[in-house]
Amino acid sequence: MKKILSSMMLVATLILAVSCTQKKNETGAQTAQKMKIKIAQVTKQEVEQLYEYTATVEAEAVNNIAPLTGGRIDKIYVEVGNYVKKGQLLVQMNEANLKQTKAQLDNLETNFKRMDELYKVGGVTKSDWDAMKTNLEVTRTSYENLLENTQLLSPLNGVVTARNYDSGDLYGGMPVVQVQQINPVKMKINVSEALYTKVKVGQPVDITIDTYEGQKFQGKVSLIYPTIDGVTHTFPVEIQLANANYKVRPGMYARVTINFGTYNHIVVPDESIFRQQGSGNRYVYVYEDGKVTFKEVFLGRHIGKAYELLNTDIQDSSYVAVTGLTRLKDGLEVDVEK
Repeated sequence: MKKILSSMMLVATLILAVSCTQKKNETGAQTAQKMKIKIAQVTKQEVEQLYEYTATVEAEAVNNIAPLTGGRIDKIYVEVGNYVKKGQLLVQMNEANLKQTKAQLDNLETNFKRMDELYKVGGVTKSDWDAMKTNLEVTRTSYENLLENTQLLSPLNGVVTARNYDSGDLYGGMPVVQVQQINPVKMKINVSEALYTKVKVGQPVDITIDTYEGQKFQGKVSLIYPTIDGVTHTFPVEIQLANANYKVRPGMYARVTINFGTYNHIVVPDESIFRQQGSGNRYVYVYEDGKVTFKEVFLGRHIGKAYELLNTDIQDSSYVAVTGLTRLKDGLEVDVEK
């Protein structure tokens, strides 16, 4: 009987020992499963709302100089690169038709004066007088049109950017020369519809030109288009840049920065931003009470080593994980490294 009791006590002791060891191992395993992470506190601060846009410099106006009708080009007075003034003679077309029409006009004016004197004393009928006057007006209009298309003048101050003929050529349909107004110049950018009410005509902007690295130019909003693209949800805005020294040229690559004021936004360390694989969405893991919560964020400006957050419910002075982001999961319990 004593041997049986002794055996039973030994078995009980073994079971208890195994049970304690198992619980100890389970507790150790659970402790080992907790990740150790580093966290950082987020802050709320004033952030300038600077938006940068890329654009190509364009001429304020482009004029293709050409006659309405064909003919021989007697003389081209300008070369590519020449600066011209409004009203300056650029091209002289052959004057044969002009001279012929001028002779007809002079003759009609002389005859009309005679007829007008006779009409006043009843020497001709009203219908004959009207017919002569109409003929005179038609010929005068024809002469003025020929004059305008024989002496081709510059319609603006600008620079000659193309010349397609030489003196003596027959005009064949292409512009004889092209003149571009490059003082001022303009740029067109596409702005998000969320900023539609914030853009104002005359609003100052900063412009940098890749050709002139390190230099900053001052421009302004000159035109806001009244419609929004239904696909991109953007609207065009024209930027004007004074260019009195002709330093900036059409075709140059530009960056336009507009300041839409200052807003008080949450700022998080850039190492806390996690990009979900397969998408462009960004997230952070917010730490609270020993576990992390997965939250999508919308990034604003990159300021030094931090990102501004837009439209987020993350509170000021919250904590976010800055290590182990690829191994974290929503709701995971973690330990914080001291």
